[in-house]
Amino acid sequence: MLSRFFNRQPEPTPAIASSDQTVNEILRKVQRIRLVANRSVNDLMAGQYKSVFRGRGMEFDEVREYQPGDDVRTIDWNVTAREGKPYIKRFCEERELTVMFVFDISASGVFGSGKQSKLDLLVEVCAMLMFSAIRNNDKVGLVTFADEVQQFYPPRKGKSNVLRLIRELVAAKPVAAPTRLDSALEFVNRVQKRRSVVFIISDFLDTDPGRNLAVTKRRHDVIAVTASDPREHELPNVGFITLRDPETGALREVDTASKRVREAYRKKSIEREENLTTQLNRAGVDRLPVLTDEAYAQTLQKFFRMRERRSR
Repeated sequence: MLSRFFNRQPEPTPAIASSDQTVNEILRKVQRIRLVANRSVNDLMAGQYKSVFRGRGMEFDEVREYQPGDDVRTIDWNVTAREGKPYIKRFCEERELTVMFVFDISASGVFGSGKQSKLDLLVEVCAMLMFSAIRNNDKVGLVTFADEVQQFYPPRKGKSNVLRLIRELVAAKPVAAPTRLDSALEFVNRVQKRRSVVFIISDFLDTDPGRNLAVTKRRHDVIAVTASDPREHELPNVGFITLRDPETGALREVDTASKRVREAYRKKSIEREENLTTQLNRAGVDRLPVLTDEAYAQTLQKFFRMRERRSR
């Protein structure tokens, strides 16, 4: 399949950090991502995260003396009998959530035809969502995967935890192996027993979510963050090019001057997009699409507004 090869560049793009990047380079990149994510959360996401991702239910808060107009069904009969006058129970929403990020670090993410790769874009989006979570005192965890689970970081609270997770993502070496989301979701279903918010972050190339996507959706609130690049949808006319698949190492020479080749590539891209949409819709999973050549903050805000309207 031609698109499989064109979706991966023959040489690393300038936007991709080398696997040999130094500790200082990693820290500088983490600092830049932190600043970008925090600014976006402050400017665009204030209040929306909390209204969209609700807690697990209602938890007991306190008892107080009954007042005219209170719902008699909330009377605490034990306290009422002990005090000799009516008292009611008060409840508040249990806000604390666990947010799991299932992050694809397969080598297809290194592609980027502009200033930013898909992997860089997804790390920034992930950071923005993580900072939104800790602002609401939620626990944040991370699973990285390619053909199998690479690393698991159990959910914890706090800014230091999020900065560590971002640092791990920035430093992660892309894995030259086919993507197997099904195995990652099977792992999440096994280790995460309580209902959580699960963000699947991937370019979703050459991956079949399998039956575990529907299973995960039944247990958790699942959102798919999908990244793509313009060159994955339209093949430019630049003559003969040699393409290398970083996940297999296979090479292929392609005549991009051929109108037939470009049209076949475009149709295959549409087919792949329709197939992904069908799979996510069938499982009932919301999709948040981001593009390497577009600002993502407004896309996230639009997505959150959609979820907020639907939850009313």
